[in-house]
Amino acid sequence: MPPRFPLLALTCALLSPLVAAPATPLKFSFTSASSTTAGAIAVAADTTFTPDRGYGFEPGASLTATAEGLTSEKPFYFSAALPAEGNYRVTVTFPAGADVTVKAELRRLFLERVQVPPGAPPVTRTFVVNTRTPAIAALPASPTRPGITAGTVRLKTPRESTLEAWAWDNLLTLEFNGQAPKISALEIVPAPATPTLFLLGDSTVCDQPKEPYNSWGQMITRWFQPTLAVANHGESGETYRDSLGRRRLDKILSVLQPGDWVLMEFGHNDQKQIASKSGGPFTTYQDEIKKHVDAVRAHGGTPILVSPMERRAFDAAGKVVPSLIDYATATRQSAEKLGVAFIDLNALSKPLYEALGVEGSKAAFVTNSEGKLDNTHHSNFGSYQLAKCIVQAIRTQKLPLAAHLVDDFPGFDPAHPDNPATFAVPASPNFTNQRPLGDEGR
Repeated sequence: MPPRFPLLALTCALLSPLVAAPATPLKFSFTSASSTTAGAIAVAADTTFTPDRGYGFEPGASLTATAEGLTSEKPFYFSAALPAEGNYRVTVTFPAGADVTVKAELRRLFLERVQVPPGAPPVTRTFVVNTRTPAIAALPASPTRPGITAGTVRLKTPRESTLEAWAWDNLLTLEFNGQAPKISALEIVPAPATPTLFLLGDSTVCDQPKEPYNSWGQMITRWFQPTLAVANHGESGETYRDSLGRRRLDKILSVLQPGDWVLMEFGHNDQKQIASKSGGPFTTYQDEIKKHVDAVRAHGGTPILVSPMERRAFDAAGKVVPSLIDYATATRQSAEKLGVAFIDLNALSKPLYEALGVEGSKAAFVTNSEGKLDNTHHSNFGSYQLAKCIVQAIRTQKLPLAAHLVDDFPGFDPAHPDNPATFAVPASPNFTNQRPLGDEGR
C-alpha cells in the first residue's frame, strides 16, 4: 500500500482537495477495442495513478490489455479522485472469463467471487462506497439539536496518516482480486440520497489496513444491497470516550442525515481504560453510551448498540471463558433503558467459537507470519462469521436495516459456522506483523 502523497504533508493535504477531480459521473473504459462507451475515459494497462491525472492503477499493478478489457494474474488497485466526500454508486463491468472479488478503500468486501463463464456476455455489478476526509464541517444549532463546531478528526499518527491513509483521502480506491481479476468498464456516480449505516468501534470493527487482520466492519458490506452505504468510523484501540475526545462522533453527526443508522460496538479497550481510572461498566461506560445515543437521536439518526464479542479462551470442557460479560450486560441494560435496538454479539460469539472448537477456532483469529496466535483480533474467516452473526440478528429482529440486505444472504446459525477449509475470500496483497492498537497482553 504505497503512499501517494508526501507523508509529512498528508495530514494537511487530506483536509482539502488533493487533485483537480474530473467532473462526475466518472466513466472509465478498459477495453482495447476501437470504440468505447460515450463519455468514458480510455484507460491503458500502464496508466499509473498520479495526482495530476487524478485516476489510474496503483504502483505494482501488472495488467494485460485485451479487446474485452484488462486482466492480471495478481490483485491490483485502481483509484479515482472525487470532488467531495460522501456516498458513491460504483458499477463495474466484468468480461467473459472473469472470476473477481472486489474490495474498496481499506479492504471492505463488496463483491464476492463474480464469475463470468468464457464466451458469456459481460456482467455488471453495482455497490455503494462511502468516502471521507478528516474535515468536520460546522453545523449550526437548531431548536432540536446542538450544533457541531468546525474542525478535524484527531487522527492517530502515524497509523491513520500512513497505514490507513486510503480511508481518509479524497480518492476512491478499488481492489480487484480473485482467480481471474478482469475488468472492462467502471462508472462512479454520486449517491447523496443513499441512506448510510455508520459504524463506530474498536479494532474488531474498524477497517484494518493489512492482512492478516480483519474486522466484521470490513465484511458486513458484503451483505447489503446498493440501496445502503456503510461508513466505517471505527479505529484500533478506541473506546466510547475516545470516540468523543477524537471527535469521531462529531464527524458522523456532521454528515448524518435523518433516517441514517449508527451501529456502535466498544468494550475491549473500555475495559482497560475504565479499570485504570474511576468508574466501571455500569457507571462510566453506560454514561458514555448514553451520550452517544442521545447525540445520534438529536441529529435524526437511529442508534443500534452491539455488545463486544468474546476473546478466544476456553476452559477444560471446551467452553468459552467470558472476559467481557460485564460490558455485554451493561450494553444490554443501556439498550433497554434507552429504548434502542441491541445485538448481543457477545452471546453470539460464544457458540461460534465453541462450535469451531479449541483448535478449530484458531482459524477465526490471526496467526502472524511468526506463528504467534492473537486471541483477540480476527482473521478474514473469523470476521466474516461475526459479520454474518450481526446480519442474521438484523434479519431476526426485523430491524428496518433488513430491507437493505442482499437476497442471497443464506441465513446464519453461529452454532453451525462455515467450514474454514472452504472459505474463499482472497487475501489482499499487503501484510503486516504489527498488531492493531489496544487490548495488548490479552
